[in-house]
Amino acid sequence: MGIKGFLKSGHTPTLFSAFLYFDVSFMIWVLLGPLSVVIMNDFQMNEAQKASLVSLPILGGAILRLILGWLADYIGPKKTAQLGMLVTVIPLVWGWLFANHLSELYIVALLLGVSGASFAAALPLASRWYPPQYQGLAMGIAGAGNSGTVFTTLFANRIAQYYGDWSIVFGFALIPLVITFIVFTLFAKDSPNQPDPKTFIDYKNVLKQRDTWLFCVFYSVTFGGFVGMSSYLTIFFFTQYGLDPVRAADFTTICVIAGSFFRPIGGWLADRFGGVRMLLCLYTIIGFMFAAISFLPSLDKVIILLFIVMMSLGMGNGSVFQLVPQRFKEEIGMITGIVGAAGGIGGYFLPKVLGNLKLVTGSFSSGFLALSTVSFLCMLLLVVAQKQWKKSWMISERREQTLYNPNHMSKTRRFVE
Repeated sequence: MGIKGFLKSGHTPTLFSAFLYFDVSFMIWVLLGPLSVVIMNDFQMNEAQKASLVSLPILGGAILRLILGWLADYIGPKKTAQLGMLVTVIPLVWGWLFANHLSELYIVALLLGVSGASFAAALPLASRWYPPQYQGLAMGIAGAGNSGTVFTTLFANRIAQYYGDWSIVFGFALIPLVITFIVFTLFAKDSPNQPDPKTFIDYKNVLKQRDTWLFCVFYSVTFGGFVGMSSYLTIFFFTQYGLDPVRAADFTTICVIAGSFFRPIGGWLADRFGGVRMLLCLYTIIGFMFAAISFLPSLDKVIILLFIVMMSLGMGNGSVFQLVPQRFKEEIGMITGIVGAAGGIGGYFLPKVLGNLKLVTGSFSSGFLALSTVSFLCMLLLVVAQKQWKKSWMISERREQTLYNPNHMSKTRRFVE
């Protein structure tokens, strides 16, 4: 055990390549979030249209994640990732040189979802090189690529402001993408331990289980909340508080950092105190914070509230995926793809809720109240599910007790209580 054992057990160049690919892909995925407040100077958009523009990449990522996940099983994660990067060139070049109408920009936004689907290739590419005792660390390092959002919120609007042109940002995004493609091609390798491809029947059997849909709901609120807020917050700061595009994106960066870097802490705390307990606490905090934000307080107060919300959403992501392997030991690959896609769908709807309710009511208050209500409903749903989980998971653990140490029953109670 330890860092030396970890480094010897897998393939470090592949792990780094997976992280780099994920980081750059995530940066490109949310490109339209901060840029939207600059783009609206060229295209007349109402609140609903702004929300559609920033949410379409998230929807594309959710849909294409399933496709890239299927490809990763059949042609391998490396080739899948390379294909994903090549396809990502299309929306970047289109947005840079040819997107002259809002309808074209919508297509560009949807195609940017290819970069968001990088989850499906980056994570299995890294994790398949490592034995079970190092899976968490390997997945954590590769998954830390969601910090790529920070680069977008920090630099996209600054580049657009410096050159006086938002479209050139798409051109600049090609530079790290090309570098990543070269590094990835040279250093990444598929693990020799590739699992057999899953069939349609395998997915069908997983989708028949109620808990699959429960985890989809829970993750659609935590991850969907994180990525949806990351994409929409610049619009919120710009519209509600009259900040210029760069300052609005800077405040978004502060909130994004909270969600990105507290995710592993959420997983660690869930291991220590129990995944359900953590989620019950986090959904409650998120619900109260969204309710407080609905009063649209002063800028300094709302930043504190949003920081707490994004921190809680990030920790919630880690807590959900602390529970998932306890319930789906044999189907972890499939369930990760399904639940991950559900998270993207949640991220698609969040900006739509805020934007459309702002258009109808003239205020962001109703949108944040709706998000608060959803959080509290998830808390109640979790309370109900917990009662069934205590019985079914413990029965399953008794049948497999030879796989666990003597105190495995107390571990199970900690996971589900």
